[in-house]
Amino acid sequence: MIVLLLGSGGREHAFAWKFNQSKLLDKLYVAPGNAGTAAIAENIDLNPNDFGKVKQFVLSHAVDMLVVGPEDPLVNGIHDFFLQDEEIKHVAVIGPEKLGAQLEGSKDFAKDFMSRHQIPTAKYKSITAENLEEGLSFLDSLKAPYVLKADGLAAGKGVLIIDDLEEAKDSLQQMLGGMFGEASNRVVIEEFLSGIELSVFVLTDGKSYRILAEAKDYKRIGEGDTGLNTGGMGAISPVPFAKEDFMQKVEERVIIPTIQGFQKDNMPYKGFVFIGLMNREGDPYVIEYNVRMGDPETEVIMPRIKSDMLELLQAVSKQELSGAEFVLDERTVATVMLVSGGYPEAYQRGKVIYNLDKADGSLIFHAGTKMANEEVVTNGGRVISVSSYGKDIKAALASSFKNAELIDFEGKYYRKDIGFDL
Repeated sequence: MIVLLLGSGGREHAFAWKFNQSKLLDKLYVAPGNAGTAAIAENIDLNPNDFGKVKQFVLSHAVDMLVVGPEDPLVNGIHDFFLQDEEIKHVAVIGPEKLGAQLEGSKDFAKDFMSRHQIPTAKYKSITAENLEEGLSFLDSLKAPYVLKADGLAAGKGVLIIDDLEEAKDSLQQMLGGMFGEASNRVVIEEFLSGIELSVFVLTDGKSYRILAEAKDYKRIGEGDTGLNTGGMGAISPVPFAKEDFMQKVEERVIIPTIQGFQKDNMPYKGFVFIGLMNREGDPYVIEYNVRMGDPETEVIMPRIKSDMLELLQAVSKQELSGAEFVLDERTVATVMLVSGGYPEAYQRGKVIYNLDKADGSLIFHAGTKMANEEVVTNGGRVISVSSYGKDIKAALASSFKNAELIDFEGKYYRKDIGFDL
């Protein structure tokens, strides 16, 4: 099988690492990829949102399967583009069509879906400039803190959690006025749910599903979950509090109604469902859906999957997932993310990364890296993720922290408290 994987982050390096173990793989291309994927696949200088160029490449290189890593091409309709083109509609595309991708592309759409299919989530109201007064009244009815979410994609930055009512009202008006560009033309106001967060990852062919694993990631830049939000500073899987009884509730109350909802709504869905959850006193509530794997969660989940990943994806493309074998490694995997100094605000690129070859006992997944003059250099805010197996969280983290300290570049920073709340 010839596979084209779209994306350039740690998620894509982890996918590439996993695909390389498949007996089905003949050739793997990654577009645009990074220095890590370049070592195990062939990087292609291609913009994942330039569908015409993607089509040309698929035809000229006889690609059999397209795996879409990031959300943008899915929300922009790359799956539909393939289905509607006679020359490429035979290619298996992993990732939902545009309708299903709205679960991530629009918070309002996702909330409406959950409401329609009785999936537990926080109370909410969708607000535009036209019904601003309704939004202000709804804020009055809630208790602090107040949650405001830009409806559209805002690169993970479109959520505000505010303690003061007047500040929340002011922020609502600023968001509607263009704080996050077009993404906040509509704002979803939500009741704040307290509890502990985790994410559950599901693979589905639209009819049947496999629960891949659950993970807990750490979004804040500072230790103790302080400071600005990032794309993710680390992750742990499995999650100790997600015991059998809790996961049974997740499956019965969230996953099954979600998959059934796809069918009831005539929403074709072949790909990954990332379900962001709040564990509120033992009951799961959905915070958000994403329509792809998370990053850095992929870097803890792919190492735990013992099954052939391409066999699973092939089964998804043929709607034969119900018959596919799925086996999970029982060990814990812990990921620590090394980031550029200044991230998630302004940071510099092009810093040489040292000691990558000396890291031992961990899986090193590249995120923001590239090759320059035969050296690996930084090329993003999140640079390297270090993933390790262990009999428990403590053992897995010990390996990851050891190598996080060893790998070096100017301005390197990482959180030394990943897993602190577990």
